[in-house]
This record gives sequence, C-alpha cells and structure tokens, in this order.
Amino acid sequence: MNVTLSELQQWMRAPEGEHLEFKEAKQNFHFEKLLKYCAALANEGGGRIILGVTDKRPRRVVGSTAFADLARTKAGLIERLHLRIEGEELTHPDGRVLVFTVPSRPLGMPVPVEGAYWMRSGEDLWPP
Repeated sequence: MNVTLSELQQWMRAPEGEHLEFKEAKQNFHFEKLLKYCAALANEGGGRIILGVTDKRPRRVVGSTAFADLARTKAGLIERLHLRIEGEELTHPDGRVLVFTVPSRPLGMPVPVEGAYWMRSGEDLWPP
C-alpha cells in the first residue's frame, strides 16, 4: 500500500474514532492488545492503528521499537484473525512509525479474539 508521510500528517490531525487509533508504543506494544484493536477495527468496518505517535492532540511522532520483525507480526495477525492485515514501517525524521491497515470483517462474520467480539468504546476496547 505504501503509506506516505503526507498521509500520516493528515491522520495525525484527524480525531481518533472507529477507524483510526494512535498508540505511543515507544518501547513495545503487546501482541494480544494489537490483536484486539485490529479485531475491533475490523468489526467496525476497518481502519488503521498507528504506533509511534502520541494519541493526545496535538499529536507528535515519538517513534516505536515495537514489533521489530514486522513480517512475523503480520503473519501472526493473519493466522489469529484470518484477515489480511497490512503492516508498514514509515521512516519519519522523529522516529519509526508503524501503520497497520485493517480491512472490514466479512459481512455477517464478526472477528473474535479470546472468545469476545471486540469493539471500540471511546478510547477503550469493549468488552473490558
């Protein structure tokens, strides 16, 4: 897909919502949490989760060392969610940014993780 720095800047100005999630994730980010956010985005029509950017506005790039082996992370997401999640690494002057692009779930087939059908509730995941 090749996300550009210009697109990143546009997303950073937009509010978080059902289709856009930012996480600072400077040092790490738990794979299970990424799974739940990806499932929630898929269950709500698809979207993006961006790591290495503050989630409070005005947002800024802080860089992330999470998921050093991006190919392995993408393979794990596909294996667990049965959806093709795209993951890209952007080299920003202020640090590495990861963009995971999540498609919408197939019609009539919600995506479960740990027996729950995850959704976003404000800035949190539901069910808690």
